[in-house]
Amino acid sequence: MQDTWRCAIRVADLGEFGIIARIVGRLPQFPAVLLGPGDDAAVLRAPDGRVVVTTDLLLEGRHFRRDWSSPYDIGRKAAAQNLSDVVAMGADPTAIFVGLGLPGDLPAEWLDGLTDGFGDECALVGASVAGGDIARSEKIVLGVTALGDLGGRAPVTRAGARPGNVVAVAGRLGHAAAGLALFLAGRGDLPFPGLAAAHRRPEPPYACGPGAAVLGATAMADVSDGLLQDAGHIAKASGVRIELESRALPVPESLAEAAAELGQDPLGWVLTGGEDHALVAAFPPETRLPPEWKIIGSVTEGEGVQVTGYEAPHGGWDHFRE
Repeated sequence: MQDTWRCAIRVADLGEFGIIARIVGRLPQFPAVLLGPGDDAAVLRAPDGRVVVTTDLLLEGRHFRRDWSSPYDIGRKAAAQNLSDVVAMGADPTAIFVGLGLPGDLPAEWLDGLTDGFGDECALVGASVAGGDIARSEKIVLGVTALGDLGGRAPVTRAGARPGNVVAVAGRLGHAAAGLALFLAGRGDLPFPGLAAAHRRPEPPYACGPGAAVLGATAMADVSDGLLQDAGHIAKASGVRIELESRALPVPESLAEAAAELGQDPLGWVLTGGEDHALVAAFPPETRLPPEWKIIGSVTEGEGVQVTGYEAPHGGWDHFRE
């Protein structure tokens, strides 16, 4: 996906304050924001009295490529991976703040697409892009901080899983990893456009996070680094063992077909693929789960994660693993 732009205006032509004005003019503010962009800092409502905060960094060439993803997709992805962390705590997102490092020759229309992507993803959860910062850099750098409100609920941490709990997942698993594998194999969008789209733009099950808190989830995590790794974080924090049932793990037809074409294992993508931003949670066994949640295992005494009926690969994302 190459950048093709009719307009020759570059971000350097706009200048710092012109860039800010261009961004702010495309972004609505939701009720949680009392004072938005334009001052030294923003002012937000915090009706719960506590604020959930998370931050992420995205680097061009490491987390996204402009020849694979549109600026709109990159904005949606950058917002989604932070908003997903907020809902994984059982909170409702209220705002994000964006730090941008931009090359001076970047087309101004590229910036518009990125801004619209941020705004549209945040609108899914009623959150605002309430501020940020801009600097010139050789490559595009995105630093995103997201805030959330617990609404009077206790945060759902990784440390509350107990033996006897069931383990369930909401959202897609392995799709983004399959899409990445297709891109790396030079296949791009064809013949599996849905998987390529999943790599470009995740679809977190936002409502399921606060919903899980209401249902009484004892522990929860955003699946950003792979199911094995993120379930492992819950197991370690809770001092328990998580047993996943391989037959219960979802492997849709498109995933199986793509794996067959590339000579890969679709269940490996499901277990170790990151960036789908599904949610994995532990619940008391008597909990009546809505259909968005699929039970995939249980919590027992012990430590670590075991996958029954399958020799699970080692894996999950690590920024410093070669």
